[in-house]
Amino acid sequence: MSKQISALRMRGKALEEMFFRQADHVLIEKKRQLEKTERSLATLAKVSGISNEAVLRKLIEMNVQLEVLATLSIIPLIEVAWADGKIEEEEREAVLKGAESYGLLKDQIGYNLLEQWLGHRPPSGLLESWIYYIRGLCPLLSAAERETLKADLIQRARAVAEATGGPIGKKSKISLREHDVLAKLESAFEG
Repeated sequence: MSKQISALRMRGKALEEMFFRQADHVLIEKKRQLEKTERSLATLAKVSGISNEAVLRKLIEMNVQLEVLATLSIIPLIEVAWADGKIEEEEREAVLKGAESYGLLKDQIGYNLLEQWLGHRPPSGLLESWIYYIRGLCPLLSAAERETLKADLIQRARAVAEATGGPIGKKSKISLREHDVLAKLESAFEG
């Protein structure tokens, strides 16, 4: 009987070691996933300019691609800049500054597209496509996440609109056409 108990203890010890080795493997994998998420958060924050961690985590959860997010962030800037039919130098600088704040740098592919859009008006339907995407995204976000994303994107677009002076005698630096584009951008978040 003593041999059986001893054998049982040895089997128990082996089982215990196997369990904890497996548990360690699971913990190590969880740690890797956490590190991957943290890297993804940093990357998304850099590309999008969004600093709200809850919104970033939601975007990661939804597997939003970096390229889509970069485009999502820049289209409002471009659309406001082109609202009056031409881009003033101050608007161009504001768009580039906004894009840089989103993490879009000169050596990246998206930057070349941005420069093209600053030189030549983007294809028609771009704003409508952006609105369509935002309307699909919003129901997947909480009200707070949606409001944070909206505030960030609209604030940067408004900075482009305010980059040049408005009509003489008016208090607002924002033209009527720019105001219309800003209103369209905001309406996308209302569903």
